[in-house]
Amino acid sequence: MGKFLESITDVTREFIAKQHMFFVATAPLTSEGHINLSPKGLDAFRILSPTKVAYMDLIGSGNETAAHILENKRITFMFCSYDKVPNILRLYGKGYSVTREDAEWGEFSAHFNIYPSTRQIIVADIFMIQNSCGYGIPFYEYQGERHIHFDWAEKKGEQGLEDYKQEKNRVSLDGLATGL
Repeated sequence: MGKFLESITDVTREFIAKQHMFFVATAPLTSEGHINLSPKGLDAFRILSPTKVAYMDLIGSGNETAAHILENKRITFMFCSYDKVPNILRLYGKGYSVTREDAEWGEFSAHFNIYPSTRQIIVADIFMIQNSCGYGIPFYEYQGERHIHFDWAEKKGEQGLEDYKQEKNRVSLDGLATGL
């Protein structure tokens, strides 16, 4: 049985800082809707306080997270240890998207190295944390970050990225608006 916390402790903060990858899960309210689970990498996650986190979201082929949190705010982050000490950490929260057009952009973007392909910053107020064993998680060795996204974004250019967002990121798989 996992352990539950109400806020991020020094131990959980240290664990998160060591992870090179995390997962984001959201879902629409309708039972027929698609559950979204996205892996995230790079140096994109920040702990802003014991109960507030944020991650920098890059332009991609869809924008399910933004659509789901616009509809119902539910969001879960998961971090897994792939090294010697097994562990799974989940952060449960209520999230929202901050874009370059929002008044809060300056406050949150200051925590990140913003790229031309940064689509938004997802911010979440955390209300519960679950820490569990992770005994079934295999070992993996971190070898580095991929640069494919940045090469793609550079080829697209500023207008190409904006056109791509308008074409691919305005509506979710279930037809929900993303707020872009």
